[in-house]
Amino acid sequence: MIIGEYKSRIGEKKRVSLPKRFRDELGEEIILTRGYENSLILVNKGMWERIAGDVINGSFINKNIRDTSRFLIGSATEVSLDKLGRFVIPQSLFEYGSLNKEIVFLGLVNWIEIWDKDKWEERVKYLNTNSEKIAQEIEKMKEGK
Repeated sequence: MIIGEYKSRIGEKKRVSLPKRFRDELGEEIILTRGYENSLILVNKGMWERIAGDVINGSFINKNIRDTSRFLIGSATEVSLDKLGRFVIPQSLFEYGSLNKEIVFLGLVNWIEIWDKDKWEERVKYLNTNSEKIAQEIEKMKEGK
């Protein structure tokens, strides 16, 4: 299961080391793409095929599906890990994530988010402040309201 929070540093040439625990879970074929709230998302190829399938199986005439395709699929890239488990973050994704030297890997069961450390700390404050409201909104969604 892909869970946990790990801090890391970005090295030369925008190279970063994927935590070993996550490497073991993801395997060799890994996709990196834009995430929401300026995070990046790492998934294995199997999960990527499910995500992409959900997106592209919608109607092409639906603007939201086209926009989601552009956002997620248009920015996706396959990444290769070297012998030390490092990979390079492409410039466009590096800029999208507003990444600096320190990042956070966040395991969320089926995917990993990559956050700039400072942006993640801001997000945690937001989550701490709004957790009850967020839980209520989820409950409303379950009830179909």
